[in-house]
Amino acid sequence: MSTRHADRLRSYRDKRDFRQTPEPDGKRGSAKAPSSGATGRFVVQRHRASSLHYDFRLEVDGVLASWAVPRGPSLDPGLRRLAVQVEDHPLGYADFEGTIPGGQYGAGDVIVWDRGTYEADPSTPDPARAVRDGELKFVLHGEKLVGGFVLIRTAGYGRSRDKRESDRTKWLLIHRRDDTAIEGWDAADHPASVTTGRTNDEVAAGR
Repeated sequence: MSTRHADRLRSYRDKRDFRQTPEPDGKRGSAKAPSSGATGRFVVQRHRASSLHYDFRLEVDGVLASWAVPRGPSLDPGLRRLAVQVEDHPLGYADFEGTIPGGQYGAGDVIVWDRGTYEADPSTPDPARAVRDGELKFVLHGEKLVGGFVLIRTAGYGRSRDKRESDRTKWLLIHRRDDTAIEGWDAADHPASVTTGRTNDEVAAGR
């Protein structure tokens, strides 16, 4: 891993004791590559920590840019979901499913709720710059989430000003109005992992 990427993961590592947590330490990325023509991978993890939320992650410049979405993504364009930006995660985190032990940052159970690839919209072709600028449009090709989405920063620094990694800024995650939109679509109606078929309860129980 380059020094540049290691620096971007400093906040991630500083929050975790890898002698205790089964989460990846970020020293090695996942060997899987995005499919031809895709900008990168995405993953959404259903995470029951102090509160239930969905961790929405996009592969951007060698790491997983990450947002916590309390109510989960939706295919309904009429629903604007709050997405709080958190620290970048290593690429290997895209495969993580398990239980983070008590006393550790983010303690709770995690499942891979959805995953696939994404393509940046031609209007925001550089995802890293788009995230810095505060607006990223993209198309998801997942098992649950499909179609056009937009992430828009709504608080914190202005749209054209760089943001410090340590700052948690608020964004909106919105499905665009296209042929894949479904009115009333709720993440809570689709609780199982796309990799193992397990629910969070089954992960927590060690099954």
